[in-house]
Amino acid sequence: MKNKKSQLQAESFYAVKWNAGVLTLLDQRKLPNEVIYHDYGSALGVADAISKMVVRGAPAIGIAAAYAVVLAARSAYQDSSSNWRNNIEEVLDVLSTARPTAVNLNWAISKMREKFETIKGNPETDLLNLAIKIHHDDIVANYEMGRLGAELIEPDSKVITHCNAGALATGGYGTALGVIRTAYKQGLLKKVYASETRPWYQGARLTSWELKQDNIPVSLLIDSAVSNLMKMEKISWLIVGADRIAANGDIANKIGTYSHIVSAKYHNVKVMVVAPSSTIDMKIDSGGEITIEDRPTEEVTHFYSAKTSSNSIKILNPAFDITPVSLIDYVVTEKGIIHNPDAKKMLTIFG
Repeated sequence: MKNKKSQLQAESFYAVKWNAGVLTLLDQRKLPNEVIYHDYGSALGVADAISKMVVRGAPAIGIAAAYAVVLAARSAYQDSSSNWRNNIEEVLDVLSTARPTAVNLNWAISKMREKFETIKGNPETDLLNLAIKIHHDDIVANYEMGRLGAELIEPDSKVITHCNAGALATGGYGTALGVIRTAYKQGLLKKVYASETRPWYQGARLTSWELKQDNIPVSLLIDSAVSNLMKMEKISWLIVGADRIAANGDIANKIGTYSHIVSAKYHNVKVMVVAPSSTIDMKIDSGGEITIEDRPTEEVTHFYSAKTSSNSIKILNPAFDITPVSLIDYVVTEKGIIHNPDAKKMLTIFG
């Protein structure tokens, strides 16, 4: 792995990029203080980067995984041109478990695996073309979701978003932030608020930084102040992304999403969930079947190197929570808008 520092312009940053035979990832752990890119030449290196949050956000994880399959196939074919399909499996098993909640990870690996059977000879070119298509399709989907979601937003709206569902979390442009970007360009937004999103501070470190790159004014608030903001101001929308959406419409998203949505419903704030179809998991009936990742306790007990809690205390650190579909007003995907989603409506579009 090689490190590269870069000064970013507003429109020039990217989370994931294939570059001259290696995968380049923006180290999102370092933002906003440092802009550092890492080059990865092995699938196991990419798996480690996913696990350690160098790259995060369900669509971006899926894209990174697709490129990691290219790296794995290249290495396996170099070792044995006749047995590369079998030799690659151990590496793909590690990659597939790097983070368990985001369905896009295994969705991308499955797409790449389907291509195996059609390949004759060296698999690298065919697999790379598919990975590039997955990446490109995600960007196209994000722009379409931005257009569709913005159609729902009234002029002079005040909106809140949680975590980071922008270009940093996707192939580009973003899901929830794609809607916010589009609505802002159309002059529909009066105010944008971002919640800090403990313990990784994706709202504070990433969303605020990303919106600043686009010169979109944003106000940051602590997670526990969101309910009070909804009470004190006329907030129109809570707009979030998703890491997995079950067949009935239940969503898994960054921890804190559920409590924000409960508050939104109490305060008559509309809820919009924005995610590509690759995030839909029609194989599971409800959110109760979604595996919730538990992150290391140090993420709660420490802030960078500073200790913030007492010794010998039990720590709970789930990375995601589940919001029941009954609390969601709209699910926006590139395939369309679902108002008051339920299992029947989900099946009609994604079945």
